[in-house]
Amino acid sequence: MATDVVPNVEQRLAVPDFSLEGKTALVTGGSRGIGKAVALALAARGADVGITCFTGCKFAEDVRAQLRDLGRRAEYYAHDVGNPAEVAKLAAEVTESLGNIDILVNNAGITRDRSFKKMTQEMWDTVLAVDLTGVFVVTKLFIDGMAERGWGRVINISSIVGEVGNFGQANYAAAKAGVIGLTKTLAREYARKGVTVNAIAPGFIKTRMLQDVPEKSLEAIMNMTPVGRLGEAVEVAAGVAFLATPAASYITGHVLDINGGMSMGG
Repeated sequence: MATDVVPNVEQRLAVPDFSLEGKTALVTGGSRGIGKAVALALAARGADVGITCFTGCKFAEDVRAQLRDLGRRAEYYAHDVGNPAEVAKLAAEVTESLGNIDILVNNAGITRDRSFKKMTQEMWDTVLAVDLTGVFVVTKLFIDGMAERGWGRVINISSIVGEVGNFGQANYAAAKAGVIGLTKTLAREYARKGVTVNAIAPGFIKTRMLQDVPEKSLEAIMNMTPVGRLGEAVEVAAGVAFLATPAASYITGHVLDINGGMSMGG
């Protein structure tokens, strides 16, 4: 039977579906910064939301309260995504309290910056364990359930550093580049199963990761950025929220750059 390439009347009259009503999301590293903004954005679209925390758990209760104020089911889980044994506990707790996960946002990340000459094996291993292996382990526990149900979204937070590199961040750059490769591979493997897998590569966003960057360095970054400023966490969250919706069902294996024009991929 020939493929129908002419839209029918129903298709022509259709409008994009940006609602996440009835969906449940899990955001790793959701107690602060980009993760918090993402959690709130998904809840604002109608999703119930769970967040994980490790170093920022004192803020997680506040985020949970804000999510519940939006009328959503919400919970937080204190686990280190860089530890596979902890992630196994996380999966069990999430399933028990929130049920099936439809949207997974792998946001948790750390930095241990040092020039390559001075970087230790421990600094390398620690960053890779959380920023890359953590994405693998968490996704492994949830993506097949999405495939079995025929619908799912995996959105991985990479970085502009994973695309262009950055002095003193060989470990972070390698991990975030690895996230992009993992994203594209999973997108191919799960595309026929109703699961899209995409990545977002933020530029320099006003979060605690920039708190130790000298003022002159921040000025240099802003001067190199066409829009002339740092990004806001809510601007990254907007991209995540879009990719999570039914309207984005034909987008997979994509890396969405949210960097103020600092790097424009071809």
